[in-house]
Amino acid sequence: MPTLNKIRTALTGTAHRPSGTPLTALRTALTAFFAVDGFVFAGWVVRIPAIKAQVGASSGALGLALLGVSAGAVATMVITGRLCHRFGSHPVTVGCAALLALSVALPPLTHSALALGLVLLVFGAAYGGLNVAMNSAAVDLVRALRRPVMPGFHAAFSFGGLVGAGLGGLVAPHLSPTRHLLLLTPVALVVSAVAGRVLLRHPAPRTQAVESAPVRPRAGTGTRWLVGVFGLIALCTAYGEGALADWSALHLTQDLDSGPGLAAAAYAPFALAMAVGRLSGTALLECFGQTRTLVLGGLTAASGMLLGALAPLPWLALTGFAVTGLGLANIFPVAIARAGALAGPGGVAAASTLGYGGMLLGPPSIGFLAEAVGLPLALTTVALLAAAAALIAFTVRNAEPRTA
Repeated sequence: MPTLNKIRTALTGTAHRPSGTPLTALRTALTAFFAVDGFVFAGWVVRIPAIKAQVGASSGALGLALLGVSAGAVATMVITGRLCHRFGSHPVTVGCAALLALSVALPPLTHSALALGLVLLVFGAAYGGLNVAMNSAAVDLVRALRRPVMPGFHAAFSFGGLVGAGLGGLVAPHLSPTRHLLLLTPVALVVSAVAGRVLLRHPAPRTQAVESAPVRPRAGTGTRWLVGVFGLIALCTAYGEGALADWSALHLTQDLDSGPGLAAAAYAPFALAMAVGRLSGTALLECFGQTRTLVLGGLTAASGMLLGALAPLPWLALTGFAVTGLGLANIFPVAIARAGALAGPGGVAAASTLGYGGMLLGPPSIGFLAEAVGLPLALTTVALLAAAAALIAFTVRNAEPRTA
């Protein structure tokens, strides 16, 4: 069979592609995992104000508790790559999704900032592990499909976040955080079980996709440096995504005197804008190219966040959140894709870890700054880092190898 594949490749000029049916099923299943990840995470973040009041934490104490998510996720990200290498990305994805579904019910059961931080270690471990595992599976699938479908997976995450945030806004006035988050567990478990059967039935298409591909040379120092640069761009923008997820509702509540329903839905316009922006990501890249997409996105996000953080009215702040979402939408996927083009899956893993580290370190950083200068000024750091991402992308524009 390898000989026949080589003959077919020589005659057609293309490598033999795997059967489309398993790949379509895998794409659908992975999309479901990205969506449920966003759904569960948004369900947690919209109830942060209520849980903050329940445990009686100050902004600084809440920031320390949220550091549990960061610590758990970053620690797990370090070892998830090894687990995927040993057991495969598909089983690890299913296992982490099940743990995420179970752990989201734990935070509202706590009654102190310390206990909250401890259970968030478990939640963060599940979240970090799932993101690394399912992105690794998505990288294999993208390579097998030979189509740039990665933004679609991230759009599913955003749509899942939109549904989770919208549902949270609807039920916040009527359900306690305990009942609300406990309801998320069976939903996420059912989706994980159904989609997980597909992942466990079909192995990752990595070996088929690269069967006749040339071996990539080992990345040199310059390439590793560029991978780090794109990881830094991902970090700068993911910082904003994490900060808005955890602090937008509290900003509307304590700074703009919004009701619990409106505050709980504060993440919804941001998530919707992210989803719409990612669905149009391919068209933007074809129209403007990668560097312009990064620069324009960073500047758009910076202007939107300044409005969202400093606006005196809730509807203006929500508008600013939406503009921020549009700006940030494609920066993370483009940065990860560029890292992958430079150094293959290893580049994707390195840049993804940096990027998700920014998403998880953003919330506690905002908490510490809010304690010192107030939440509105603390949120302006999102604009600062978005502008920094645009500047970095412009600075390294000539260092990027052309891919089109």
